[in-house]
Amino acid sequence: MHTGESTVIDVGGLDALIAEVARRGYTAIGPVVRDGAVTVGPVADSSDLPCGWGDRQGPGRYRLESGRGDALFDWAVGPASWKPEFFPPHETIWRATVDGGGVTVQDLDRCAAPVAIIGARPCDLAALGILDRVLAGGATPDPGYVQRRAAAVVIAVECGAPSASCFCTSMGTGPGATGGFDLALTELGTGDGHRFLVRTGSDAGVQLIDAVPHRPVAAGDDDERQRVLARASDRISRTLDTQGLPALLGRNLEHPRWADVADRCLSCGNCTLVCPTCFCSDVDDVSSLTGDVERHRSWASCFDLVHSYIHGGPVRPTTSSRYRQWLTHKLSTWWDQFDSSGCVGCGRCITWCPVGIDLTEEAAAVRATDGAVVGGHRD
Repeated sequence: MHTGESTVIDVGGLDALIAEVARRGYTAIGPVVRDGAVTVGPVADSSDLPCGWGDRQGPGRYRLESGRGDALFDWAVGPASWKPEFFPPHETIWRATVDGGGVTVQDLDRCAAPVAIIGARPCDLAALGILDRVLAGGATPDPGYVQRRAAAVVIAVECGAPSASCFCTSMGTGPGATGGFDLALTELGTGDGHRFLVRTGSDAGVQLIDAVPHRPVAAGDDDERQRVLARASDRISRTLDTQGLPALLGRNLEHPRWADVADRCLSCGNCTLVCPTCFCSDVDDVSSLTGDVERHRSWASCFDLVHSYIHGGPVRPTTSSRYRQWLTHKLSTWWDQFDSSGCVGCGRCITWCPVGIDLTEEAAAVRATDGAVVGGHRD
């Protein structure tokens, strides 16, 4: 086969594919059911995947449901994205020893087994593309991120079961996969007709699929894939109007809606923790009495009061200012920094907000009164 060509595998072929990535030295990780959610864990074969499980999501709501036959990917995204595999929540940046002879910097062991992602949704492929620009595409790329990403294999599964929180169609990130994968699978049928249409996206993907049992694409397979994606698109009712959105938010920094959302927001940071593109972090230096020094990096949240602390106090002392910072950065100033939106429409921030705050609703509320006079002041 060649890059860009398609083939078909059955569930046995999927098992062979997972076994093949393990044989090549990858740690296979994929969606698993754990702690009442579809999350990320090790995968040895298709029996580890969420067979027969689906989910129901909405603002502040998530529930798993069983009894969906033998489908393996009949669910939307869970709380865990693939970001931690490449940008860990906690990481040692450098290590050194201080002694009478000066400072000796030690080489860090970054030789963990490369990962093979099984089942990345298209919105998460888009999120990884955004992180690539943020953490690998600048003048000073993050060496750990670059190394882990370069070594990984990404096997995507297109989305046939979006949730009520999803709005990927507004962001142009789904439900179909257009790039960023080594292999892209579409689950077709169940029972005796249970199979996957496989598209190759790289030479590494071609080598993998050539090593497992597969058959040519039959008449109707492509049409069925299109029907799966069309049904998924029709199920997505939540939307975000992105037309002129960066400028709209930029000229409404004093809009009263920020105070309204602050009355509901808990400043818990859940939205930033589940977001597949948030990359804020804190850095701490830790030293010992023996002269060892380490610099640690940990995820942080712009909802933390101390996140914007400088000499004299925090720059954003109120909940309204912190929510405004998060939403306007994600949908507006991200464009200035990275020439893209920071949102992929996965809907995690909506589902996992304890009080059900919906950023699409907040952006629409600002748009609805853009330029209006509210409380004697122009927005």
